[in-house]
Formats: sequence, C-alpha cells, structure tokens
Amino acid sequence: MDREQLAHFLRTRREALQPEDVGLPRGPRRRTGGLRREEVAALAGMSADYYGRIEQHRGPMPSDPMLAALARALHLSLEERDHLFRLAGHPTPRRSLRDDHISPGMMRILDRLNDTPAMINSRYGETLRQTPMARALFGDETRHTGLARSTVYRWFTDPSSRRVYPERDHPKHGRVFTANLRRAYTADPRGRAGEIVTALLAASPEFAAIWDEHQVGLTHVDRKTLVHPQLGELELWCQNLYDPEQEQALIVFTAAPASESYEKLQLLAAVS
Repeated sequence: MDREQLAHFLRTRREALQPEDVGLPRGPRRRTGGLRREEVAALAGMSADYYGRIEQHRGPMPSDPMLAALARALHLSLEERDHLFRLAGHPTPRRSLRDDHISPGMMRILDRLNDTPAMINSRYGETLRQTPMARALFGDETRHTGLARSTVYRWFTDPSSRRVYPERDHPKHGRVFTANLRRAYTADPRGRAGEIVTALLAASPEFAAIWDEHQVGLTHVDRKTLVHPQLGELELWCQNLYDPEQEQALIVFTAAPASESYEKLQLLAAVS
C-alpha cells in the first residue's frame, strides 16, 4: 500500500470535481473549488474522519467495498479505479459484464436529476444507483444483496416487489422481465444470469412456466403505470439511456406536463 500516492491521487481527484458535478449545491460560502473531504465521505457512505485519515497518510488499509465506493463518489474511470486499487495494495477488480462500476459520464447525468425519478440498472436488472426521487417512488432498491439484487429474481420470489405496479399489469411485466433475463442468459449462461435462472427454476413454478415458453424480444412500453402507497396510480413515461460498454441503462421517469400524474410527481418527495 502506497499511502503517500494514494492520498495524493484521492486529493487531486477530489479537487478536480465541482459540487454540481456530483449533484451537490455549491452554496454561498464556498471559497475554493473542488469537493470538501466531508462531501466525498458522505457520497461514499463513510465517516469524514475515516476518509480524512486516508488523505493524511494514516488509518488502516481500505477494503475493496470502500475503494469501490470511493471510485463511484469521485466519478473515476475504469483505468482510474484500477489505479486506486493498486495504490491501496489490492488486486484490480476483474473487468466483466458483472462489473458494478458506473461510467463517469453516466454518473454525471444521474447526479443532475435529483428532482426526477431515475436509476442506473445492470443488464441483470440490478439497481446500482438511484436518485432520491426514485427511492421515494420505488424504495431503496440498492439495499438488496445476493440474488435479491436482481429485479426479476425479486419479482418471482418476493410478492411485495410487485406492489409498485397495478395487479392487472403483473403478467405483462413478468414476461418482459423473463425475456430480458433470457437475453442475458444466452450471452453468458454460466455467469450471473445462469445463477439467477437456476435459482428461479427451483423456486418459482410461475417463472418456470414462462421460461418454458421461450419468448424473446419483449420490451417494456414507454408509458408505465406505477402505484405509490400515498399518491395512488401515476402514468409515467420511461426513457432509457444505454451504456454499451458497461451494459448498463439509465432509466428516467417523467410525467406529461399539466397532467394529474405530473402534479402527483411534484408531491412525491413531500409525502415520502
């Protein structure tokens, strides 16, 4: 572990970012450019004292999850992330389609959507990051671990995961989720998708029946009906921005101006 170079690298990347780059207000009392240490710590989900000790060449060796969180907070590229791991004395994460690293460009777009429900999903339907409005609408989908990180796995094993959609739309969503999983499974049957399929075939007769139909090419419609426990049904448009290198999608939900759903969306943050 090269403490001096690790601290220097983190400091230079922190000072290169502006608050608006990560969705933070600049505030009237900010005298210098760059992010403050406590802001980086908050974005990475760690204490300001812990992060401060790293920049001061002190403290224990950061763990893999800590380094990954710092890479996301500082919007590092894959090359920069790998460099961070090497400086901290860790092997670089294996680059594969299971990689949870989000590109800096995608992160910058998401950080500018704090007033809009938006999230970044992996090819397996794993929610990697959400805006506050998306958490208010869907709940915190990043909290799940293991197979439950996958939307399609939760759909067929956890009835509560379906509450966000009206019951009349459940069959349609189940088939689309299954078709999307089949596309990922065909590309990598022995990887993450294979694990999910094997587990679902054993756990859910409903999934097994849909899987046996071998439907492909199904997609979600651009206009979705979602259900919020306080606001009721919302008719929202769903737009996707796709990152082919990481095979991740930025999903943004909007409502038609002056519509009832638009008014409900304005109330979402307050009621949640």
